[in-house]
Amino acid sequence: MIAKVAATVVFVAAIVILVQSEVLGEVFGESLSVPIVIFVAMFVLLVSVPFVHRTVQRRFGRAAPQAVTATDTVAGGREPSFESEVADLDKTEAQPSAATFASGLASSRRSLRDRLASIRGRRPDVDTWAVLEEALLGADVGVATTMATLKRLRTSALDLGIVDSEQLVSALGDQMRASLDADRSLAVSTPGREGATPVWLFVGVNGVGKTTTIGKVGARFTEEGRSVVMAAGDTFRAAATSQLQTWADRCGADLVSGSSGADPSSVVHDAITAAAARDADVVLADTAGRLQNRKNLMDELAKVRRVADREPGAVAETLLVIDATTGQNGLSQARAFAEATDVTGVVLTKLDGSAKGGIVFAIEAELGLPVKLVGLGEGAHDLVDFDPDSYVDALLPASPQSASPQSASWEED
Repeated sequence: MIAKVAATVVFVAAIVILVQSEVLGEVFGESLSVPIVIFVAMFVLLVSVPFVHRTVQRRFGRAAPQAVTATDTVAGGREPSFESEVADLDKTEAQPSAATFASGLASSRRSLRDRLASIRGRRPDVDTWAVLEEALLGADVGVATTMATLKRLRTSALDLGIVDSEQLVSALGDQMRASLDADRSLAVSTPGREGATPVWLFVGVNGVGKTTTIGKVGARFTEEGRSVVMAAGDTFRAAATSQLQTWADRCGADLVSGSSGADPSSVVHDAITAAAARDADVVLADTAGRLQNRKNLMDELAKVRRVADREPGAVAETLLVIDATTGQNGLSQARAFAEATDVTGVVLTKLDGSAKGGIVFAIEAELGLPVKLVGLGEGAHDLVDFDPDSYVDALLPASPQSASPQSASWEED
């Protein structure tokens, strides 16, 4: 404000000086009306521009409020709304996602790299094994799986004659790849039940991303040319049906829903019947996000699965959705759901947002459940098939050397 006043005073003073100047008198003679009018017009124009700009902002600014990004809402302590999530996915729908295991697991890799930095270039000793144990536990591999992993690694290291810590990390990677040897195929048909409509059930607690997962799987199927029917089986959460309807509209799927509080089993059965009548390729069924320590609710999920497996449908996959950021708590969820619904595989969401990507090993080693799909980002194409080789390569820090047989003496605990 002070600068504006000062500029105005200087401008007026300049006009006065010029009017009094003999130079202007010589140029224009006695008639100074022309330069005076010019200077006054310029002064009025310069003064009026800011006022016009503010008037335009006040009049049209309300019509286009500034957008609040998902980052802003998270920073403010609130989760992004479902509507903003769908809007963000719409922006990326036209372009396939660039997310990879390397980019999605960057946080986990940095965490492991920092923990393993202290043993780089050292001969394996007691401290080396302690660092490896700490690194695996910090990556959420789990106590039992970590101890079993290190026990096997000790044997392998002695057999290979490893004398370098980087070779030890490389051997650890080889062992991890070998341990992830489960069948990860996703069934889109039901052998022995020819003519039955394949059903994929999605189970898991609230907030892990079941609805988003169903939407992304539906988008994948429709892009492949398959016809999809979605079943809004979570009848106890008010927003569940509307959210699933949004996903169905986006990917061109049909949705079957019931009234609030309706029997979830009947909704799933109606969806299967409708899919059979329309000759649809697959039914993707949502279920309520239950607390895993409530037996009666687990029993209800078991009922949903039994109904879904009756004619004209057949359960092809029962996928447990787990949030990777929940860590070891995901194991307790998996145990309860696996007992109630005969889980065939795991969908691990938000793997890109966790520094504890080792939960995959704990799930597979302790529960015997294969991780089939993982979420590596928020884009519509960021739900990808789990690939053990890419996963291990992205998880462990790159090592310039590989394990090779050498003679060595080891310091035992």
